[in-house]
Amino acid sequence: MFKHILAPVDGSETSMAAVVKAAELAKAFGAAVTAVYVIDPYPFTGVGGEFAYGQDQYLNAARAEARTAMEGAAQRLQAAGVQAETRVTESHTAWRGIIDAIDACGADLVVMGSHGRRGLERLVLGSVTQSVLSHSKVSTLVVRTPGAD
Repeated sequence: MFKHILAPVDGSETSMAAVVKAAELAKAFGAAVTAVYVIDPYPFTGVGGEFAYGQDQYLNAARAEARTAMEGAAQRLQAAGVQAETRVTESHTAWRGIIDAIDACGADLVVMGSHGRRGLERLVLGSVTQSVLSHSKVSTLVVRTPGAD
């Protein structure tokens, strides 16, 4: 049914639960898996000479966080007996990076986590998952935060 599953990862418990679910589905369907981490290279704007230094520090930290998250995802996929590709990409927003990754790897299913934010917190922080659901042309399975109501 599904040939290629995309599993967006941000290092959270929820995204790792989604990776485990993606592995289960990949085994059931004999599908390939690509785990992707999206870095926003411009999360803030600034002016002056110190901005470039702050940007470099941010990107170094973001890349280190991405490597850690991808190692965790790869370990979970390997433990499940699933061979997978991992990618770190940059995009202005996480959801756009995920949509681009769908096209780049030819995914026909996205398995991703949702933190279950509600009310003002969701309004302020937004929802990557909601944006992917709104813009994706492929099926998307949303895995909720373990223990969320």
